[in-house]
Amino acid sequence: MQLVAICPNSMENKAISQAVDTLDTVKLNAYLGAHIEGFQGPIEAEKFPGGQSNPTFLLKATSGNYVLRRKPPGVLLKSAHAVDREYKVLQCLADTDVPVPRAYHLCKDDDVIGSMFYVMSFEKGRILWDPALPELDKQTRGNFHREMVRVLAAMHNVDVNAAGLGDYGKPGNYFERQIGRWSKQYRAAETDTIDAMEKLFEWLPANIPADDGQVSLIHGDYRLDNVMFHPTEPRAIAVLDWELSTLGHPLADIAYYCMCLRLPQEDNVKGLLGANLAELGIPNEKDVIAQYCNLRGIDRIEHWNFYLAFSFFRLACICQGVYKRALDGNASSKNAMDVGKLTQSLTQMAVALIK
Repeated sequence: MQLVAICPNSMENKAISQAVDTLDTVKLNAYLGAHIEGFQGPIEAEKFPGGQSNPTFLLKATSGNYVLRRKPPGVLLKSAHAVDREYKVLQCLADTDVPVPRAYHLCKDDDVIGSMFYVMSFEKGRILWDPALPELDKQTRGNFHREMVRVLAAMHNVDVNAAGLGDYGKPGNYFERQIGRWSKQYRAAETDTIDAMEKLFEWLPANIPADDGQVSLIHGDYRLDNVMFHPTEPRAIAVLDWELSTLGHPLADIAYYCMCLRLPQEDNVKGLLGANLAELGIPNEKDVIAQYCNLRGIDRIEHWNFYLAFSFFRLACICQGVYKRALDGNASSKNAMDVGKLTQSLTQMAVALIK
């Protein structure tokens, strides 16, 4: 297929791009004043850099700062960009050991800013983008990575029924359903045939481990830059970007997190492949798994390569969706085209695990 054949015309491209990056602050100000207690305008909106999926804005108002996350405009893949699910999980986790921002309001009316959105609290902290943590010293780096694992284990230990998340996803057959879902998402966004991906389409469904009954809340995109830390301490104050969260198998989350140890150290994907972890003071994969198992009260993780291969596969499907949105002109991030091109290398990494 010629890539140009699926691109909108330049005027449509420009209109969608502008809609992604801007908000009608006059209309939004009036709406929020009527729906959020104590809200006082006027407001200024500034789009946060980065992010491939749901555009996110800092709202500066007389009553304080807020954060708005919205669905991107334009034609979207089915079930993607579920900001209403993000809002629900923030509400339900408010009284648990998982740190999250305060959820203020969900707006399902597309007429306000052009798509569904929600508003949450603005948390003062820092986002760390590079898992090598070059801005920190050796003695401190390990504490941040161990905090990441601690919070993930706390998430997986949440009693989903007590938290009001018992209906947040379907229990059982998680990997079967996920492989089917992401295969369909990939096919809907496919632009070229990738041999490694075709191998994964065959191998993954045929090698799913027997269902062991584990069901927990899973984040789905748990990585360093989706956790906000205290300004000066190695303490997480807010887990962000819950778009892919659901009820599922917790080992999918820990394997996805461990991918950073196997991803290359490049501009678009900050990984730790080839880094001297001992010299950096960063836990290796064995240490991460040991800490996680201890916090979860489990002895070991079997079928580890399957969970890793699945994680690379799913990330490759996500990148392909980013690439397709970039071609269509409604990607949230300016480097979406480059990120999307990672699909092939990610599928090759997955195939290397199953040989």
